Amino acid sequence: MQTFITKLQTYIKEGDILFKEPMSGHTSFRVGGPADYFVQPASREEIRGAIMAAKEEKVPFFVIGNGSNLLVSDRGWRGMILQVGKNYQEITVDDNIITARSGATLARVAKEALDHSLTGMEFAAGIPGSVGGAVAMNAGAYDGEIRNILLDAEVMTSEGEFITIPAADLDLSYRHSCVFEKDYLVLSARFLLAPGDPGQIRGRMDELARARKEKQPLEYPSAGSTFKRPKGYFAGKLIQDAGLKGYTVGGAQVSEKHSGFVINRGGATAEEIAFLIAQVQKKVEQQFGVRMEPEVRFVGFEEGETACHFLQK
Repeated sequence: MQTFITKLQTYIKEGDILFKEPMSGHTSFRVGGPADYFVQPASREEIRGAIMAAKEEKVPFFVIGNGSNLLVSDRGWRGMILQVGKNYQEITVDDNIITARSGATLARVAKEALDHSLTGMEFAAGIPGSVGGAVAMNAGAYDGEIRNILLDAEVMTSEGEFITIPAADLDLSYRHSCVFEKDYLVLSARFLLAPGDPGQIRGRMDELARARKEKQPLEYPSAGSTFKRPKGYFAGKLIQDAGLKGYTVGGAQVSEKHSGFVINRGGATAEEIAFLIAQVQKKVEQQFGVRMEPEVRFVGFEEGETACHFLQK
């Protein structure tokens, strides 16, 4: 691996490459074992360089943003985790267009919109994710979605080419885009907003913040809504109707406040959380014949593990 490290160091400055870094400090579930190499690039050239080095040396790699939609195995990740986040967050505003690098959080972009009296981003103020993940998953809440405001996105292809794709060509639908299917890495996005009254914008953001605090278990680590909404159903209601509100495995629990959330009540392991998610899937399908698809992405789990055998079917 020394050859890989040497190549990596030609692209990434000292201090932005960490070794055996616990992923529990970089995910909203607050669980996860160590990544062999944890890299925080500061430019698109550094992103490309790190990925190409990993490919050349056959080092497994995984790209993350804010870590808000991930469950990392207790064993961690044997390879490189590339965090497009801390060092890649620049936001600029030009008239009513906001350009944000993929590592910027949606909360920061929404705050920037408010500061420039731009409306359309209010729904995103409380979504705990990054711009890159939001584009890839077409994040949404409270009747708002990224596709409603996205102008275009700059991505890097698997060959290392930088291209800009109009929103209309990203195949954006409910919690879906073509980003993962085409092996793109989102580098930045442009959002087209509208002039608005700052008082009304702030009022709407405050209203949504109150609703989140009232209805969601924000006091516990989680990955937000654990499951995608099955067609014709609401995930939380299905889980509650299956008698699973408060269902607990070790330190993991189906929230008693909102059944659509799996939370870390304290001391949970990734295996406990994954097993709980799999049990919810199994029990809901047994009772209602509805297959629940997780929004959470699983990193570092091996096929055939207790939790993932069901999850990966």
